[in-house]
Amino acid sequence: MARLDSAAAGGANVLAFLDTLAWSEGTSTIAASDDGYNVLVGGQLFNDYSRHPKQKVWLPRYGIHSSAAGRYQILAGTWEAIVSAYGFNGRFTPEAQDLAAIKLLSECGALALIKAGRIAQAIAKAAPIWASLPGAGYGQREHELAALLALFTTCGGEVQA
Repeated sequence: MARLDSAAAGGANVLAFLDTLAWSEGTSTIAASDDGYNVLVGGQLFNDYSRHPKQKVWLPRYGIHSSAAGRYQILAGTWEAIVSAYGFNGRFTPEAQDLAAIKLLSECGALALIKAGRIAQAIAKAAPIWASLPGAGYGQREHELAALLALFTTCGGEVQA
């Protein structure tokens, strides 16, 4: 579960979306992890939250290197931009990862939709950021919208038409 409380996150729908996103990215389901907060792309774990790990991991299946890390698989460059733009202290703590994901959701126009319960539309807005979302188009595994909506409600979110 996200480490922020409902008030800090912006409501129950935001928390449910963060948990859904972590599941979609495949981090929160790694049993030995800290609920996904210490997962490198590819499934290896890191143990230092003092900064983004900035490890480039070769992903032979996709023919790329990636620095994605944490519960929401934030790229090193994206993390540095968030730290700079929002005055984060640079520590890659679970709470900071939650806040960074919320900032990214706000920047892409998904956050207001999430709060309003318009989750399918929010997922479409967030897909360019997270490769696991339907319509992302990165050639990686994308989850079905129906599965994400079902999980979102299981996580305590409310979907509006």
